Amino acid sequence: MFVFATVTICIAMAVVLIRLFVGPTLYDRVLALNTFGTCTVLFIGVVGFLFERPDFLDIALLYALINFVGTIAVLKFFRYRRLGDSREEREMIMETPQTKQTAGDLR
Repeated sequence: MFVFATVTICIAMAVVLIRLFVGPTLYDRVLALNTFGTCTVLFIGVVGFLFERPDFLDIALLYALINFVGTIAVLKFFRYRRLGDSREEREMIMETPQTKQTAGDLR
């Protein structure tokens, strides 16, 4: 039963890889990459169960977290063309009259 699940997950990963390389838009490719990460988490969980290694579930959960954060970072990068605030934006926020007084109190 679990061997069948493992083979099915591998087939799904192959189909998702095809979608990743052929996808017409950027968002289709990001969705395919996220789906591949989810299939990888499932694969790690099933293989851990097959080999009776419960510590594989910890690895799968960590990989799921990295997959989620990575997907959000990629989408933010392609929307804003940067991942963090620029130095100029932080300085501009600190110099506004509304936050100037509170910024001095925090230092």
